[in-house]
Amino acid sequence: MSDVRRRWNSVLDVLRASPSRLAILVFVALILIFTTLFTTPWAAADRTPTHFADALFTAASVVCVTGLATVDMATHWSVFGKVLIVVGTQIGAVGVLTFASILGLVVTRRLGLRAKLIAAGDSNPLRTHSGAVPEGQAVRLGEVGTLLLTVAVSTLTIEVAIGVLILPSVLAAGYPFWTAVGDAFYYSAMAFTNTGFSPNADGLAPFANDYWFLSMLMVAVVAGSIGFPVIRAVTKQFRTPRRWPIHVKLTLTTSAVLLLVGAVVYTALEASNPRTLGDAGAGHTAFQALFFSTMTRSGGFATIDVQQMHGASLLVTDMLMFIGGGSASTAGGIKVTTLAVLFLAAVAEARGRRSMEAFGRRIPSDVLRVAVAVVLWGATIVAVMTVVLLQITGDSLDRVLFEVISAFATCGLSSGISAELPEAGKYVLAATMFLGRVGTVTIAAALAASQSRQLFRRPEERPIVG
Repeated sequence: MSDVRRRWNSVLDVLRASPSRLAILVFVALILIFTTLFTTPWAAADRTPTHFADALFTAASVVCVTGLATVDMATHWSVFGKVLIVVGTQIGAVGVLTFASILGLVVTRRLGLRAKLIAAGDSNPLRTHSGAVPEGQAVRLGEVGTLLLTVAVSTLTIEVAIGVLILPSVLAAGYPFWTAVGDAFYYSAMAFTNTGFSPNADGLAPFANDYWFLSMLMVAVVAGSIGFPVIRAVTKQFRTPRRWPIHVKLTLTTSAVLLLVGAVVYTALEASNPRTLGDAGAGHTAFQALFFSTMTRSGGFATIDVQQMHGASLLVTDMLMFIGGGSASTAGGIKVTTLAVLFLAAVAEARGRRSMEAFGRRIPSDVLRVAVAVVLWGATIVAVMTVVLLQITGDSLDRVLFEVISAFATCGLSSGISAELPEAGKYVLAATMFLGRVGTVTIAAALAASQSRQLFRRPEERPIVG
């Protein structure tokens, strides 16, 4: 008995010492719990147990805030099932460890050092990767308690505000009052968490020409995708943008550029396509292009049929989804700051400079190593899963690649193959969602049992690159 207890304590010590392993364990446990709940008769609208593969896929999509589905999310689930969906997306959106830290803060009104370390690791992947980070990073250890309060307050405030603002549009669409109230706050929660589920079978069709409703969804998606450290910095130092950390400036600048470039590209590529954006005026086309570009951040909503888009547009969407949103946000992907760091490294190399610089600050080289690792792991996961899913489904490469990237980046836009997947394909795509949400840096850090200190340096020799 003592031997079993000793082994159990050793396992707990390993998990406590590694937030990355704890994150993986908690996410797995949550997915299994929600899978069990989704298989119960009470979760389905027709009171029949949901098939295990569909329940697991839905649980992974909910907890990982992806938005892909193998069943009709609007009609398949009962009120209890939809409540599970909202609760699961809230937990998955703010990060399981951050959510646990918020509960701990509410209960104890203070955070211990270990809880702060875990929460800091969840909000800043560099801490998970290599321990302490420079003071210039977005979230300092002493500020974690404030960050957690920002997460809780901003989530509640934004979702309630957006729900209230879009309620008139839902009522104007002809829904009964209490149904409209439920749908409005459901849309708000799905937009801020960047999930993209719709409470009605028609999706966004009733609101395709409601610019106010669609604009509020875009605001919620952007607010959720820029990250809680950015929200905190902007609200705290709104009048002094020069004092914003470099993480905030890079996130906002890169996100804005990607949104505008995406809108221009979609307008140029789809303006001649009558099945998507080519059947309306220039103003409507430009607005819908901006809306779709915003949804590639990880929002998952769509007013057009993705399956009818040109192949070039699908490829552009693949790239935008793979990039995703901001770090420590509800969005997925490799993150916009990762792209910004790689771009800055390329610029520094072209200019012959040894260090990366932006907004009057120098970015250390270890950030570049993490950025390269994130892109490499992300590309590897997408490539492997695409090959496996191609073998299982026999579908075309463009559709399968689109679906895999959407799952990895927890975006939720679909080429239409999720609903047609065989059972093995559902498991593959569920695993892709899990790997994308937990994060490539967390996976890499968890695979390393320990970090040994190297006390020597080998002779240097340069290979030929390029």
